[in-house]
Amino acid sequence: MPLALLRRPDPEHLDILHGGEPLRVSLRRWPAARRLTLRVSQATGEVILTLPTRTSIATAQRFVASHGGWIAARLARVPARVLFEPGASLPVRGVPHRIEHRGARSGATRLEQIGGEAVISVSCDPAFVGRRVRDWLQREVRADLAEAVARYTAALGQAPTRITIRDTRSRWGSCTARGELNFSWRLILAPPLVLDYLVAHEMAHLREMNHSQRFWSLLGDLCPHVDEAEAWLKRNGASLHRYG
Repeated sequence: MPLALLRRPDPEHLDILHGGEPLRVSLRRWPAARRLTLRVSQATGEVILTLPTRTSIATAQRFVASHGGWIAARLARVPARVLFEPGASLPVRGVPHRIEHRGARSGATRLEQIGGEAVISVSCDPAFVGRRVRDWLQREVRADLAEAVARYTAALGQAPTRITIRDTRSRWGSCTARGELNFSWRLILAPPLVLDYLVAHEMAHLREMNHSQRFWSLLGDLCPHVDEAEAWLKRNGASLHRYG
């Protein structure tokens, strides 16, 4: 009988103590993996151990315990999360905005200037501030995406079959073989040129479903700020996942 059938199901995570502090490590088995590898997501702070198919959990536990200092050091570099709550500051189209709770009576969420400060003004039960802010951000990004898609549809002469907003971790946007475009709602936090570039990138895939020289030539013709947007994402993209 194959060894894999005899092994107990893996736990979802391992817990260790380092310096008196608990550390949780998620487990991922990967058939192609040849050794144990650890990584800490700068986007979420999740600690992930990838291990080969035949590596035992006992071996994984010892490996994680021996790297407690390394894990703690990497976690210390992960930016603190910013919850959507009154007084918190978050970027909208790249510009810092403070969340202002107007009162418990339900009302529209809107942008305001208060004392020269950009504010997201929210009126609702205090328990629902976070959800109201997230819903408002998703409406705003949907409007920005629709406007950009319309411009690039006119330029390309091709339109997507559908646009979906998600909270993806590994991709800011994608295009399916059916012509469906998917985007992260967090693009509303970035400067407008970043959202514009991502729309141009995925729209170019409607014609070139690859990353060939033809694709990059088409994208360069469509969008004048490819390099600037990609550089911004490389420097700052992971930090957008700290909000909410």
